[in-house]
Amino acid sequence: MTIRVLIADDQMMVREGFSVLLGAQPDMEVCGEAVNGREAVDRARVLLPDVVLMDIRMPLMNGIEATREILATGHGTKVLVLTTFDLDEYVYQALRAGASGFLLKDASARQLADGVRVVAAGEALLAPTVTKRLITEFSRRDHLPQPPARERIGELTERETQVLALIAQGLANAEIAAHLAVAESTVKTHVSRILVKLGLRDRTQAAVFAYEARLVTPS
Repeated sequence: MTIRVLIADDQMMVREGFSVLLGAQPDMEVCGEAVNGREAVDRARVLLPDVVLMDIRMPLMNGIEATREILATGHGTKVLVLTTFDLDEYVYQALRAGASGFLLKDASARQLADGVRVVAAGEALLAPTVTKRLITEFSRRDHLPQPPARERIGELTERETQVLALIAQGLANAEIAAHLAVAESTVKTHVSRILVKLGLRDRTQAAVFAYEARLVTPS
């Protein structure tokens, strides 16, 4: 299947560059562009892209609010956040708003294309070290909202708690299965139950929850 991508960035050179890179991929189509957050929301509602490449800092509406509005439509569009800074507090807020992950704007063509494929497949882009460092960094800061009550973790079984901790460490389902010596299908079932019990959208929000609840602590 062809992955339809909407590129939202207020810099024309960035939009054109990403459009050329992704347009050259045999399994991707750039279905549109947006120059600000408000236009990104409007175009996403009309075009129904599979993935939105979302810049954070844009005029009229920033990428965080745009992400929140796009995901609220329930069309299944995924958001991959783009940023210049790997430790940008706005990125953390975008992950909490439901973005499936983020990439730096200086990512290689291969990293960009692979990132779009990962997000389009419904996975969280948590593997890059920079993403884990981002979540770890902001889990240290005192000005963040108070961590969720520990009793919410108590809603999970012992095995689900183990799986949640491994998700937060950036492990994919196959890696979690190998670590716990169980079938990958079993891990998928655990992940689904974790998301339902905690009312989370995807693996990215599960990872953020685990750090905020101090289930996983910075190393």
